Amino acid sequence: MARRETRNAGVLGDLQRLSVTMEANKEELPQLEPFRVKLGVIVTQSLDVSKQQATFTASKQEASKQLRRLLTDGQRVADVIRTVVRDHFGPREEKITEFGVQPFRGRKVKTPTVTPTTPPAPAGSAAPVKLDQ
Repeated sequence: MARRETRNAGVLGDLQRLSVTMEANKEELPQLEPFRVKLGVIVTQSLDVSKQQATFTASKQEASKQLRRLLTDGQRVADVIRTVVRDHFGPREEKITEFGVQPFRGRKVKTPTVTPTTPPAPAGSAAPVKLDQ
């Protein structure tokens, strides 16, 4: 028993082979003539749709490339616009946030960290030293 195809290309190839076989044996199987004709129409339509699908795939890839190119160009123009807006209004003005630019609000002052000034224990001394009173 033949294994049943599951992929579209495999199914289409199987149908094409069967259609060719039916065409070659149409005199021997006259009772299957309506099915042979119907199979022939289905195979022809399937080939047309398969070609159309390949065309759409190629055009989809081209459209994707064009979209990427347009988005890159758009980002470049947006960068120029934001730079001009920052220059026009000033880097500290809150107005530039409307254009997606973060205003310069000054540097945050770092608080000085206090380090303990206790001297380190002498090397080799593990136990605390007792002082006599």
